[in-house]
Amino acid sequence: MIQLRRILLPTDFSDCSRIAQKQACALADEFGAELHTLHVLQDLATMIPEPGSALSLPQNFLLDLKDSAEKALDGLLPAEWSQSHTVKRATRIGGAATEIVKYAHEHEIDLIVMGTHGRGTLAHLFLGSVAERVVQHAGCPVLTVPGHKPAV
Repeated sequence: MIQLRRILLPTDFSDCSRIAQKQACALADEFGAELHTLHVLQDLATMIPEPGSALSLPQNFLLDLKDSAEKALDGLLPAEWSQSHTVKRATRIGGAATEIVKYAHEHEIDLIVMGTHGRGTLAHLFLGSVAERVVQHAGCPVLTVPGHKPAV
């Protein structure tokens, strides 16, 4: 029988992530597993314009983003659920898929539960899929939860 001791819920705080959160919490309940929540902040090096350009970011921009993400993670799960379960919260900076896979490896995660945005073909071609890259590179099973109800 499968043993789940540690479940990872990567979140971008979207509706898709909230749907996956319900699945992750249900699995944590069923297996008595600890739940890890992770938010990855985009690597700003890829977003910052060249030096000398007119656009510049506020001095504490990254710290403010990280603080905001940590507060959001603290309020992500219902308080009564969090009090009766082991929950670990983390933020990382970098590429989302890379950081999710690294975190899972470092913390010996048994299952990653994540939402999928279900973008159309054209958007997927240009934007790629974080969930797809995690599935390809994770060293553990990945449960992808659609962020929308499938058409019947």
